[in-house]
Amino acid sequence: MKTTRQQQDATRRQIVASAVDLMTRQGFDGTTMKDIARTAGIGDATIYKYFPTKDRIVLGYLDAVVQQALADTLQTPGFTGYQLQEKLQRLTDAVLERLLPDREFVAQVRTLAQRSPLTMLAEPLAARQALREAVASFLEAAEAAGEIEPCDFKGMAGGLYTDYLAAVAAYWLADTSDEFADTTQLVDLSLGVLVQTLRSGLVSRVLQLGGFVLRSQMARLAQHGSGLLGMLHMARQAMGDMPRPTEAPGPMRKAAAPPAAPRAARKPRAAAQAAAPAAPRRKKAA
Repeated sequence: MKTTRQQQDATRRQIVASAVDLMTRQGFDGTTMKDIARTAGIGDATIYKYFPTKDRIVLGYLDAVVQQALADTLQTPGFTGYQLQEKLQRLTDAVLERLLPDREFVAQVRTLAQRSPLTMLAEPLAARQALREAVASFLEAAEAAGEIEPCDFKGMAGGLYTDYLAAVAAYWLADTSDEFADTTQLVDLSLGVLVQTLRSGLVSRVLQLGGFVLRSQMARLAQHGSGLLGMLHMARQAMGDMPRPTEAPGPMRKAAAPPAAPRAARKPRAAAQAAAPAAPRRKKAA
């Protein structure tokens, strides 16, 4: 009997869930495709119709996480009225929220990516294209509202955002602060610097920022024992102090939005979930 698309999707999800559970307990190398198939309740040969290798199952997990996080983001009440930084923050938070229940497994995924980077990067995941399109749409909306200067690299920015997400996830995995406060601060500061850069006029401001980072590197390390967070604090202050370039007013040009007021400390759902009791597999890694 021919299976429907819904049945195939359900089987795919069951395979991924079984793999996550087994790999969390037994490790990636200690789990076989046969183990996963039997836990998922399918034939040993059937699993290969969905995923040819364990690596592909891991990629299927990442693809599903990003797609679900993107859907959560776009369904946020009032999301269309968010400014650029708020949209990017919400999307980043949504990804971490989806990763949180499987944090121990995600740590294994990171180890796998370090061991076989080409395997993880070469696969054309649908989620990557979805992220590119979403970020490009965020930039277009901010540009139309006069929130940022016009830019012609929207597609590239979407690709860079996927790399940014990977870096944030790596930072989050090593974060031992209370309720992942350091990760929240990292996201706020880094996206704040990005938006201020776009608001000020990208090319010239990036060049000035690069010079600032090089000139202040030694002083930063000596004065701020917080490393990356210290750099971002200083960079955001420097970008905020830079004047906007003077432009001739145009008849249809909207006034640029003023810099956003300091945001209250956010407590994303990921942090709230981390504080709640969880099953042993979902326990926050030390």
